[in-house]
Amino acid sequence: MKRLLSYLKPHKWVMTGATLLVLLIIVVELYRPIIIGNAIDRHINGYYSPYIETTADSVGAVPYGDTYLTREFTASADGSDSYYQILLYDNQYYMAERITAAESDALTEADSTLTEQLVNSGAPLLTKEQLKELRHFDFTGILAAAALYLFMLFLGFVLNALDTWMLQKMGQQIIYKMREEVFTHIHSLSLSFMNRTPVGKLVTRVSNDTEAVNELFTTILVKLFKNIVKIIGYAVVMLSINVRMAAVSFLLLPVVTVLTFFFRRLSRKAYQITRNKITELNTFLSEHISGMKLIQIFAREDAKYNEFTTKSEELFRANWREVMTFAIFRPSIYFLSIIAMVIIIGTGSDSVLQGTLSLGTLFIFITYIESFFEPIQELAEQFGTLQSSLASAEKIFSILDEQPEIVNPSHPVDVTISGRIEFRHVWFAYESEDYILKDVSFVIEPGKKVAFVGATGAGKSTILNLIGRYFDIQKGEILIDGVDIRQIDTDVLRAAIGQVQQDVFLFTGDIKSNISLNNEHISLEDVKRAAKIVNADSFIEKMPETYDAPVTERGSTLSAGQRQLLSFARTLAYQPAILVLDEATANIDTETESLITNALEKLMEDRTTIMVAHRLSTIQHADRIIVMHKGRIHESGTHQELLTQDGLYKKLYELQLV
Repeated sequence: MKRLLSYLKPHKWVMTGATLLVLLIIVVELYRPIIIGNAIDRHINGYYSPYIETTADSVGAVPYGDTYLTREFTASADGSDSYYQILLYDNQYYMAERITAAESDALTEADSTLTEQLVNSGAPLLTKEQLKELRHFDFTGILAAAALYLFMLFLGFVLNALDTWMLQKMGQQIIYKMREEVFTHIHSLSLSFMNRTPVGKLVTRVSNDTEAVNELFTTILVKLFKNIVKIIGYAVVMLSINVRMAAVSFLLLPVVTVLTFFFRRLSRKAYQITRNKITELNTFLSEHISGMKLIQIFAREDAKYNEFTTKSEELFRANWREVMTFAIFRPSIYFLSIIAMVIIIGTGSDSVLQGTLSLGTLFIFITYIESFFEPIQELAEQFGTLQSSLASAEKIFSILDEQPEIVNPSHPVDVTISGRIEFRHVWFAYESEDYILKDVSFVIEPGKKVAFVGATGAGKSTILNLIGRYFDIQKGEILIDGVDIRQIDTDVLRAAIGQVQQDVFLFTGDIKSNISLNNEHISLEDVKRAAKIVNADSFIEKMPETYDAPVTERGSTLSAGQRQLLSFARTLAYQPAILVLDEATANIDTETESLITNALEKLMEDRTTIMVAHRLSTIQHADRIIVMHKGRIHESGTHQELLTQDGLYKKLYELQLV
């Protein structure tokens, strides 16, 4: 949580403003029932309020016969005032004239016996016009209360809209930054991390988990604060209005507290299980959709469907457990709120009839008790969502806490790479001390073409990975132009190395973007020039949209040869000083290979070139051939020199001739 809250620091003023808005919203929500309660007591039940005789120019004076009456007065200390008071009897209104203070108080307490006595003793019947004049104060008061209530509704709407806008904008900015941070950090991690981490897991971290954290910033934090303050506010206001009724309202709080505690525990567990199952399903989908061709080749659709069904059912059960937790909790809280309301209505109604509680106050308590349990319910649910956000944040931070194995030097050596490569007693292992390369030493002069051959697992491709420093060696040194590659900035190092691999990866987009990789320093003319040199233009120009022709995911609509030609054009467009060819012609047919043979010669011209190939016919013209065997250099020389040695190379060559 502390780490998550650090993302709020740049938005502290927005968060402060949102907090103040929340406090204002709570005040508005607490005040609205009071407006109606006061209107009920002062105006709707206004006929209980007594009048006193006054003059025509007095405040609030209304005509009654030959005199004027007003409610705006202060009772005398000796109680000698005589009052006028409206009576409601048998659905008609009467006026009790010049009654005592004691009688007025009795009428205020709804004494039906006294009302009947006063009516029978000659209290005059009021006409509609008289009643309208006498209750003009009540009518204007109700209009004023209605206007104030509407204003509070509008104010609440504006404050809520502004608060939501501020929080949503802040939350989206935070998640945008977090998503960028995670994606950028993933790019900085080593190949070893990528090799052991499923793609679906990383996709879940960048997309699903960041959205779960978004809930924390846009909703949970402020709502937690809002609901806690709202609960305290309801309790304080109810206690300030009527302690006895407030105590009755809080009778069920212990039950709600226990229920909320159990709900929190169940929901937290349900959230964690659901997040894990989502990750598992995304990982499964990512892997099997990518390998769909292989699944169809071996007719494994039914088996994979069954695996998917199993994982989907696990997610369904996890979601169902989560839904059922809420399905039990919400109705339980609602049921308790209904019981609390029944208690309030029963107790309050009795108090109203006894004259110890006003009808308006009872309305306020009914409204408050109806709203009092809502923030408690939301609070419990938000704690569950908070657990989900924290679980997602923990998974995100587990990625951010991964340290890249390849670290840029603090003070990199400024070098212009020309292409001299030297291995000095290099030892390397992917895991522990299971060495793939053992005491390997060689020198490649600038502009020379060197090929590595050998059986599978001999260490050929590992050498190519080490030159680009995708892994760090355990012993020895790798020098480029006399500088240890660990002292060269990795961006500078890798920019100088153009690598063409056996498995070409193409991105969704178009032809030109797959050659330039959207590098702003590579113009369309550079793209066309590179494509022409490697003869890729021979098929690009035949497409209806040429260089704007769409490329689907992994270039599935292109042939293997066309994809490889695009890979050559891409490498050439970046003008590398060192060229690395890792089985670059393995997937190319004879016709396509003849097209790029001349292009390869141009591509390798004045460049240090390192080739790995199983087909020895493709590397016979190399300046030097190094034969690898079990992680060591077994033989070295030109094609003819190695044949005359009658060693491992000659055996490999003869096997391919058979």
